[in-house]
Amino acid sequence: MHDQVSEPVPIILAAYDAQWPAVYRACATRIAGALGTKAIRLEHVGSTAVPELAAKPVIDIALVVIDSADEPAYAPDLERVGFGFVVREPAWYEHRLFRGVDAASNVHVFSSGCEEFMRMLLLRDWLRTHEVERRLYEDTKRELAGRRWTSVDEYAKAKSRVVRSILARAQAAQNAV
Repeated sequence: MHDQVSEPVPIILAAYDAQWPAVYRACATRIAGALGTKAIRLEHVGSTAVPELAAKPVIDIALVVIDSADEPAYAPDLERVGFGFVVREPAWYEHRLFRGVDAASNVHVFSSGCEEFMRMLLLRDWLRTHEVERRLYEDTKRELAGRRWTSVDEYAKAKSRVVRSILARAQAAQNAV
């Protein structure tokens, strides 16, 4: 019997690409057209939404619907316009993940009022306006990308400490206003 060794998953970071917002807009237009009023809110999130920040070249889109657990209300429409269902995470904010079949994109679906959606926006907006924090995050990502990972999720979890510290400062500043 042989132990199965999984191959490392490379984490490729690309320099910021000024085309990423246009890719987001094209995806968001398709999503909004398919869902109509079922799409309560669409936002470009993640590192590709932050100018000057290196990122994995995958556009992250946050979609808010009334109830993300009610997949029949929106999933067929997303699939019809080229977003394939990938992950169901009921224990994590009833999160659903769809992946674009013709573009490097992820659609993260959350329910209306979800605090994780608001944290995504806070992190994005903070990094857009705080260069020192943006550099800290990028340096962390680059250091972690140089390691060997068995999954992209493992890499993402490794970033969580620095993300939490950045978010804590952003929340403190927000609360001080």
